[in-house]
Amino acid sequence: MSVPASSPDRQSTGVPGLDRRLGGGLLPGTLTVVAGATGIGKTQLGLQFARAGMTAPDEQRSGVIFDVSARGDSQSHQQYAQRMFDWTLRSVAGQDAIDLTDFFTESRCHGDYLHVFDYRGSRVTRRDLDHDQWHRWQAELNARLGSAIAFLYGNFVQGVRRVVFDGIEPADRPQESIQWNLLEYVYHQIVRKDPEWVARDLFRQGYRQQARAAAQHSYDPQKIGCLMLSTTHDTMLDELISRPLDEGDSLTNANTLIYMGKIREGHRLRRALYIAKHRGSACSEEIHPYTIDERGLAVDSELDEQDDR
Repeated sequence: MSVPASSPDRQSTGVPGLDRRLGGGLLPGTLTVVAGATGIGKTQLGLQFARAGMTAPDEQRSGVIFDVSARGDSQSHQQYAQRMFDWTLRSVAGQDAIDLTDFFTESRCHGDYLHVFDYRGSRVTRRDLDHDQWHRWQAELNARLGSAIAFLYGNFVQGVRRVVFDGIEPADRPQESIQWNLLEYVYHQIVRKDPEWVARDLFRQGYRQQARAAAQHSYDPQKIGCLMLSTTHDTMLDELISRPLDEGDSLTNANTLIYMGKIREGHRLRRALYIAKHRGSACSEEIHPYTIDERGLAVDSELDEQDDR
């Protein structure tokens, strides 16, 4: 039985061939984790998912990019978005003080891309930092939470229903990564939280003055789809598939888990993906080769269909 490229109750990934293998797309209100090595195509897929919101009948808005990279924009979001979609990302920086004036006005721009940390250095896990460095990171994290709330909540009240979390660097134990800690908080305490309580967290003492506007701009958190892009040490797909998941690992809590890596075909390597988990739909156990060009990621069947036309 053929499966439609996308379904009304699903969110398209922006890759029709992948949508078909996901039973029509991703489920809103759930978390999808895409794991793979640097340069394998995760960021392109993330941008395709975000941009697919423009053509979704009940969205008609692009998603937003929440970048937690500690090494600058190594994922090249701006360049990819411009080249793939002629999309100029409106960038905002993480900051300690936030201007909440006229927050709910339609003309207020909350940005498409937030880079939380202004830092150039090594990976940020507890093992990599000494006691003082770790606590400085935690202090910076706490100072930047207001920016995270304003960015995400501001976009949600304006109709955005997709979030891509990118820039997660490898960590032997996710619980030791300050990036994973941040995203766990953001996911549960902003994305999935009741909008009224998110507004209370944002405006704090000024919430009473904003309560009516917040109620008028309410939204359903269960309609928001999240794609989390995680960089791994392993590059070969077989190694990723065979990797055991620790209890409490964020990957175990995801509704959908997709691995992206390299496979051997004769004397060459090529890219392929594997859907390791997808609750809510049957999915095949097949490995799916894909290519990347200036338009982004495409699974092989899409290329075959284009040739047939």
